[in-house]
Amino acid sequence: MTDQVSLMDIDEEDYTIGFPAKHDKEQSVVAAGASLDRKATPWVEKYRPQSLADVAAHRDIVDTIDRLTSENRLPHLLLYGPPGTGKTSTILAVARKLYGSQYHNMILELNASDDRGIDVVRKQIQDFASTQSFSFSGKLSVKVVLLDEADAMTKDAQFALRRVIEKYTKNTRFALICNHVNKIIPALQSRCTRFRFAPLDPLHVADRLKHVIASERLDVTESGLEALIRLSNGDMRKALNILQATHMASQQITEEAVYLCTGNPLPKDIEQIAYWLLNESFATSYKQISEIKMKKGLALVDIIREVTMFVFKIKMPSDVRIKLINGLADIEYRLSFACNDKLQVGSLIACFTDARSAVVATVK
Repeated sequence: MTDQVSLMDIDEEDYTIGFPAKHDKEQSVVAAGASLDRKATPWVEKYRPQSLADVAAHRDIVDTIDRLTSENRLPHLLLYGPPGTGKTSTILAVARKLYGSQYHNMILELNASDDRGIDVVRKQIQDFASTQSFSFSGKLSVKVVLLDEADAMTKDAQFALRRVIEKYTKNTRFALICNHVNKIIPALQSRCTRFRFAPLDPLHVADRLKHVIASERLDVTESGLEALIRLSNGDMRKALNILQATHMASQQITEEAVYLCTGNPLPKDIEQIAYWLLNESFATSYKQISEIKMKKGLALVDIIREVTMFVFKIKMPSDVRIKLINGLADIEYRLSFACNDKLQVGSLIACFTDARSAVVATVK
């Protein structure tokens, strides 16, 4: 009779020859997943400032908030200005300074464009604000409620929030972030310290882009970097998104690659269009603009915006320039309501025809 062999008698190392141990598999999967997540992370988040010292611009505002935080005198904050200027990054950096690795437990981050009703104020915000705070090595023990895009909140929700701020101000600080401060009710504005974040200076955008380019080892030409800065219009988020998108589409990031990726008309194309508008007949201008628009897949609204900027470079009487810019603004407004492109191309040419006639009349 053969001896029965129990599984307990089998040497575990012999039994697993040629197969990785279970925990090794798990570690490999976790490591691979972490590597994949890092590669897939949008650069906007990957290179978001982690401390107040890392915030690219607005040093006067950042230093003031930093000092108030260090002195345990942080007020309710209202940060407003265009997108991509560092408002949210500043508040998150403040939270990291206050709470360290525990900041996720001490901050309630809501996007008011999604959670904009009065129920959110009465439930989520009030429940969070009413719970007990903790002390962190003598630092400010208040919690932080971050309301991004607060200008999207309904009026009723804003009035309800005013009462919540009054009731829980001892243990909670509120940070409201918005693009349009005039949409925040005066009762909320008066309870917050206001800071305006202006569009970033091109120098600050360039410095941050160079840091990312060096970290990612990208091949970016000088004209490509200038195109990124020009198209960002002081919006750091937009600049990083364009940089990452262009890198995914092209090995070398040139001016043409950047404009091709974003769909914006090249400066040389705008110069050509402006030449037609200023020198050619109505029929020739219409034909040439329609062809370049079709061939390069350009949106008329983008052409109008770039031509408007080009108008400021043209030498002409100020009253003629103002009338021309107003005419271009009217075309852009009509395009926002999906008016016929062909009709608006005609309007564009007509605006410049009138401007040409006015300039000729002044010369005579």
